[in-house]
Amino acid sequence: MDSPSFSETIKTTELISEKTGSNQVCVMVPAGALGAGIRKEHVRRGITAGAEIIALDAGSTDSGPSYLARGVSKFNREAVKRDLEVIMAARAEARIPLLIGSCGTSGCDLAVDWTRDIVIEIARNLGQTPKIAILYSEQSRDVLKDKNTKGKIHALSPSVKLTDEVIDSCEHIVALMGVEPYIAALREGADIVLGGRTTDTAILAAFPLMRGAGAGAAWHSSKVAECGGVCTVNRGDGGVLMKVGQDSFEIEPLSLQNKCDVHSISAHMLYENSDPYRLIEPSGVLDVLGANYTQLNSRMVRVTGSRFEPRPYTMKLEGAGKGAFQTISFIGIRDPAVLASLNEFHDRLHAGLTDRINKTFGDEAGAYDVSLRIYGWNAVSGRDMPATAAPPHEVGVMLVITAETQDLATRMSKTCNPIFFHFPLAPNMPQPSYAFPFTPAEIERGQLFEFRLNHVVEVEHGLELVRTQWIDLADASIGT
Repeated sequence: MDSPSFSETIKTTELISEKTGSNQVCVMVPAGALGAGIRKEHVRRGITAGAEIIALDAGSTDSGPSYLARGVSKFNREAVKRDLEVIMAARAEARIPLLIGSCGTSGCDLAVDWTRDIVIEIARNLGQTPKIAILYSEQSRDVLKDKNTKGKIHALSPSVKLTDEVIDSCEHIVALMGVEPYIAALREGADIVLGGRTTDTAILAAFPLMRGAGAGAAWHSSKVAECGGVCTVNRGDGGVLMKVGQDSFEIEPLSLQNKCDVHSISAHMLYENSDPYRLIEPSGVLDVLGANYTQLNSRMVRVTGSRFEPRPYTMKLEGAGKGAFQTISFIGIRDPAVLASLNEFHDRLHAGLTDRINKTFGDEAGAYDVSLRIYGWNAVSGRDMPATAAPPHEVGVMLVITAETQDLATRMSKTCNPIFFHFPLAPNMPQPSYAFPFTPAEIERGQLFEFRLNHVVEVEHGLELVRTQWIDLADASIGT
């Protein structure tokens, strides 16, 4: 059976709240990230409750530099397409705009174009003809070199002064947009805006700011709602609705089984942010030191007292480049003697593996690294555990060999194989055999990628480093 249309009347018991008043701007954030899963019933409730726009993030640096360096999405095409089908159907029927920022995870041009192609495919399948604005924020190396020469690029701690060599070493470099390109696109009549790399908050704050909401309320509400339901009590349950006024905002979940409370809303200022009271954006700083949080009902929180301090405009730069190659191997250990002396075992095994590589490869080894990560002990921190720590029942040990080529990394791993799988705790002990889960034991990880930029660039205004392209599917001249 087909799902009910988004314009159908929903029972009163299914509504999440009354429609927003004229003094508030209502933004629906259906999920924390495009591709993470969007529920149709949640989107229907948001539309019925008065959502005037759908806005959400599609990217992050959380999963490392590989996605930016390669220009590919963290989420698979099927998941992204499925989410887009839900929100594009809702957008068209409700006749409201749709904003998506940091398309394709990294927001580089390749990732934005990948998302664009999926949107066009869905639009044609659904018989839609939206006017689409595409905002590109990938940067020219020559432009950045010129900015750098003029002293317009500044390092963020712990990075150092940028050089042309570092700029040239990056496969892709993006600048994080603020709200201005989104507002410009909306004012030009965009139905759908697909943005390159953007601050998570700017995607949500653009529409309220365009409609005259207070800057403090707009930026703070957007920080709270940036990851959808992460600001709710039941973090995995859908998205949220944010209602933004001049001096206050309200947040509530789209799911009827979920709720927001003062703790879940206030705590989100610490999410991916080292300061619980201040958040830096391209055009200024959000200050919530004087914010007050009020529980309006069992599901909704109102916030007042947020401020936004305008500052000279800067855009954060992210760049990633190619690195060395890795091969990994695993073993499992339950030997009580080894488990009681894991720090000693790690150090002796690491020395034995390094010595084996040096003696076997000599100068051919080049710049390489051997890393042992003991899961169940200290693999996350990498630091020695205190002498008082109780021995674990078992551990998994991952051997990571990094070398200048994949072939070299794998040959080193094979050379280390007998030592890694049979290394005794002490020289006079019988040779043990540890458990190994895979054969062949060597697993090629491929090429590594590295973040190489952690800088900000000064700009005259928020549109300076952004390129906009328009696609109007109502134009019959656009090819199929």
